[in-house]
Amino acid sequence: MRADAQRNRDKLLQVAHTVFMTEGISVSMDEIARRAGVGVGTAYRHFPTKEDLFGAVIVSHKSRLIEEASQLLHHDNPGEAFFQYFAATIREGIANKAITDALVSNLNIETGRSEIARDFWSGLDHLLVRAQQHGSVRSDASMEDIKLLLIGILQATGDSRTFPERVVSILCDGLRSE
Repeated sequence: MRADAQRNRDKLLQVAHTVFMTEGISVSMDEIARRAGVGVGTAYRHFPTKEDLFGAVIVSHKSRLIEEASQLLHHDNPGEAFFQYFAATIREGIANKAITDALVSNLNIETGRSEIARDFWSGLDHLLVRAQQHGSVRSDASMEDIKLLLIGILQATGDSRTFPERVVSILCDGLRSE
């Protein structure tokens, strides 16, 4: 790739990262190109669809969350690890609208990126199972329940950017074993 093309691609990714983080995926490609100081044709040459651009931006966020889940699998207290990760994912989703959009949207993102989504949910599932085996989380809580709780709280908080400490505490208390 030519140096100027690489600069344009980097600018698009940088601007898209900021825009998706603060405003979500609803921002148009035209607007992202304008903010990056490139033509919309340049944007589409690098990223044929907005979903491709969004996928390129979200990969690093999800990869970081996947790595965090992997590290927490070795935590001495599986219950604490699960609840810590659950709350951290909510905190990250509230602070970064791109995370929320990635978790709640039904974007048709290419297989490689959907594998990252699968790895994210799989990491959370492993933490859940480990916490259940430890007796820290109710045995009847399924991964589907966790997804609904996580996505629901992220959608409910909307643009508030405020971590709902009390609500997350209530959710976690409801998930704990009796």
